[in-house]
Amino acid sequence: MYRIISGQWKAKRISAPKNFDVRPTTDFAKEALFSIIENRFRFDFGSISVLDLFAGIGSLSLEFTSRGCKDLTSVEMNAKHAAFISTTSRELEMDSQINVIRADVFEYLKKNRNRKTYELIVADPPFEMEVPKYEELISLVLNNNYLKENGVFILEHQSRTKLQHPNLTDTRKYGNVSFSFFKPNERPTEETSETENESAD
Repeated sequence: MYRIISGQWKAKRISAPKNFDVRPTTDFAKEALFSIIENRFRFDFGSISVLDLFAGIGSLSLEFTSRGCKDLTSVEMNAKHAAFISTTSRELEMDSQINVIRADVFEYLKKNRNRKTYELIVADPPFEMEVPKYEELISLVLNNNYLKENGVFILEHQSRTKLQHPNLTDTRKYGNVSFSFFKPNERPTEETSETENESAD
């Protein structure tokens, strides 16, 4: 079970079947995360695109849509979990705001390069994931034009998992859960591009 913290469905409790093997972000950590998103990055939820990777049973996806996000893509490999997000969003009349995709996150990121950019990308992979897989995930997101220039990638992980990357701007710890924040790759300026083109001539 998890709770939608704010927005249209504030305080709504979402109960998943007991046989689901899931670990939704705790209310405490989720509340802290959305406070950072709102106060530090000052995103207007109604006008941004959000990509939720490893969406689980929709704890973050439904929180975003409850707060007014109209363009959210949830990627989840488990068929039952993906169906649960679809069913729940339909029951809450938020299904027009959420595009649920059943897919392996790594394969999805490889197949959809350069197709769409997002202001905000969140990922909550399995806690037991090894550091090299985290590094692959970070690389796939940052090196394939998924983030807009003002965008941010937020990666949830165990606090004992230490991540290092040139684009890592901050890590916030909430008990055994941490959120690491990554900025987009710097895009070459027109001047740089012209210089490179001249060199190539």
